[in-house]
Amino acid sequence: MQADLIIVGAGMVGSALALALRDSGLRILLLDGGSLELAPFDAAGPFEPRVSALSEASRRILQRLGAWEGIAARRAAPYRAMQVWDGSGTGQIHFSAASVHAEVLGHIVENRVVQDALLERLQDSGIELLASARLEQLRRSGAGWLLQLADGRELRAPLLVAADGAQSAVRRLAGCATREWDYLHHAIVTSVRCEKDHQSTAWQRFTDDGPLAFLPLERDGDRHWCSIVWSCTPAEAERLMALDDGAFASELGRAFEQRLGAVLEVDPRLCLPLRQRHAKRYVEKGLALIGDAAHSIHPLAGQGVNLGFLDAATLAEGLLHAHDRGENLADSRVLGRFERRRMPHNLAMMVAMEGFERLFQADPLPLRWLRNAGLRLMDGHHEAKGLFVRQALGLSGDLPALARACGTDADQKRRA
Repeated sequence: MQADLIIVGAGMVGSALALALRDSGLRILLLDGGSLELAPFDAAGPFEPRVSALSEASRRILQRLGAWEGIAARRAAPYRAMQVWDGSGTGQIHFSAASVHAEVLGHIVENRVVQDALLERLQDSGIELLASARLEQLRRSGAGWLLQLADGRELRAPLLVAADGAQSAVRRLAGCATREWDYLHHAIVTSVRCEKDHQSTAWQRFTDDGPLAFLPLERDGDRHWCSIVWSCTPAEAERLMALDDGAFASELGRAFEQRLGAVLEVDPRLCLPLRQRHAKRYVEKGLALIGDAAHSIHPLAGQGVNLGFLDAATLAEGLLHAHDRGENLADSRVLGRFERRRMPHNLAMMVAMEGFERLFQADPLPLRWLRNAGLRLMDGHHEAKGLFVRQALGLSGDLPALARACGTDADQKRRA
């Protein structure tokens, strides 16, 4: 099978890229090792354990791809404030959307909800979808790539995009080098029902073992549900995962200082090892890496998928412009423009998250004093907080057109 572009990985980022290119006139093949069937959605059913904190930039991208309506029709919880504090001191800081005249800071959405809303649009797009397609071999062939699937099928294209996640088979088979390191922490993720309303606020406490986040969820108007991400040492994670639901709820409530009262219910838990990696190059001739295939980041600020959506929108914009000018889309100079736009931004975010993680894991008393003093100082500095909020909204830096404000009344009405 021959295509102009093959995208490996039909997750959120790969699907977004395919949709952004749907009107290009290119023959696009989007393949994935799993099923590409829509899952029936039960609005009263349990939450998926994996969620994303979608920024305003990501919402705009999804809106313009036609997927946001499907997300909102399922469920998405807007959050209008963030409360962050150091569990080992007195430092704390509060951020609000109102401080920058925004309606919301972002939305907490289950990954499955985002994926299905994108898949709905893909099924109407004319893009060729190939499910249960596990990549087994990859090599250069002539002016392009030859992909061999586990079932023996062969695919060819001059341009290949890896959107197949942190364990990218494309990245591995193509021999792309990465820098990576283990955080020596695991993240426990699940959904919990709390005694008190979450107040449309994203809560984060820095504990001695690692950050603990309570992210607001909503089901049938019930605002007592939160998604939790609890970062802790592997030994502590193993202990917590072995507890029954009641004991885990008690431990969780204590670790969170009962800010939302007692934890009343706990959904099934997942435990994920935390590892950061970054590809030394995002592109080479005929190949581009996007999303987690290019960079995976600590979940400290929930920025991972937002960086991926910006990757997809930026790459699509560059390919469309090059296509309009009659350039060879597989040329390294064309793909290099994408790398030059995205790599500095992604690296800056990764360095910032690494700095935060190291600072809040530091035990020496001077560093504890420094971080608490810094939180208190920043909490009173409105301009600095405003810059942080705009960064969280994803609206700073070199934005692709899909993420920019269009300024129309209709776009404003489509917000949460």
